[in-house]
Amino acid sequence: MNTALYNRYSNHLMKKYGEKVYKLPVNLPGTCPNRDGKVGEGGCVFCDEQGSGFDCLSNTFSVRRQLEENKAYFSKRFQAKKFIVYFQAFTNTYLPFKRFRDNVLEAITADDLVAISISTRPDCVNEHYLDFLQEVSIDKGIDVNIELGLQTVNYHTLALVNRGHTLAEFIDAVNRIKTRNFAVCAHLILNLPWDNHQDAVENAKVLSALRVEYAKLHSLYVVGGTPLGDMYQKGRLEIISMQDYIQRVACFLEHLDPEIVIQRLVGKGPKDNTLFCNWGVSWWLVKKKIEDYMEENNIYQGKKFDYLNGKALKGMF
Repeated sequence: MNTALYNRYSNHLMKKYGEKVYKLPVNLPGTCPNRDGKVGEGGCVFCDEQGSGFDCLSNTFSVRRQLEENKAYFSKRFQAKKFIVYFQAFTNTYLPFKRFRDNVLEAITADDLVAISISTRPDCVNEHYLDFLQEVSIDKGIDVNIELGLQTVNYHTLALVNRGHTLAEFIDAVNRIKTRNFAVCAHLILNLPWDNHQDAVENAKVLSALRVEYAKLHSLYVVGGTPLGDMYQKGRLEIISMQDYIQRVACFLEHLDPEIVIQRLVGKGPKDNTLFCNWGVSWWLVKKKIEDYMEENNIYQGKKFDYLNGKALKGMF
């Protein structure tokens, strides 16, 4: 496989830290402002009660216990020696500040950590939390990156999925995070039912214009007991074919700044109560098909990255 097809996360970590680095997921009970009435109710139409922490240890375990058990597993299986603490589930910066602060401080006691990754929403990023994370970064000498759940730049689709924020909040969050020299990871779902091929292109252009450092892609999965699951079971939801998803990912990468690191091309859904996920095949097979398609069609990340810095003026000087 041609490793130059896209800017791979594993290669980036190896280059940055000198060896393989593994994420240690932390799963904590919580909520988000789109569930408790702060900005909306019911949550996003695709989100179930577990948030995004379905592939983690129980959220009843302490932060320390989760890290110790995950570290033991990765150290034994992959001989890992360096780690990133990844606060994954729900909206971590929506926790009361003291609780957020205590969770982070409990997580950064080990000397084999190189970074901390915080998953959150664009409308839950403010100066108070960023000030604290900057103190942690300087004091411990570790990197900080903030993973923002954007899903799409199409603000009409954001309203349809009951996201509770628009593109503006994402832009504001990115700008605030970048003043601290933290890295930004944008999470996108490229096959939301109300998006099309042009939205995939615009996703790439907006991330490139904002100079985010990482992108994480996910194919839509449908879980029972959610509004999306209800739509799916009633035949009111059309999900694009796997081939269409493959083409959207390829087109997204083709227009994306080649400096942006790709953390993931396709995700996986929870094991229980899933009505649809990855067209009934494994996530790694979808990933391989994307890479094969790109290689066969001479597509690579950044091939069409030609639209910034006054495109219309290029060649005039």
